[in-house]
Amino acid sequence: MKLSNGFDARRLRPREPRSWRLRAAFALGALLAAFGILLAMAGAATLLGQPAALGPLNDSVGASVTMLVIGLILLWSGIGVWRMCRRRLRRPSDLSMPSHLMKKRD
Repeated sequence: MKLSNGFDARRLRPREPRSWRLRAAFALGALLAAFGILLAMAGAATLLGQPAALGPLNDSVGASVTMLVIGLILLWSGIGVWRMCRRRLRRPSDLSMPSHLMKKRD
């Protein structure tokens, strides 16, 4: 069988997509997680008897429990978005053909 000199195996591999959307979502997930931690800590501090961290926003027990729950939800969703984007950024390309399986050129 004739080997063509114009064959380039790199053309078979798909080009890497520009991942600025994933990087922006990655940063957004990290910000959501950080904001969730801060909000949960403010709600927990009010429940434990410390002065209100956000002024009159969480003076009552119900408001501080609400802040704690919202903070935990934000933390959970931020970590989920962060992990999903990290997994997509690190996945290999679709075609991974080892070099020893390709035809040798004479």
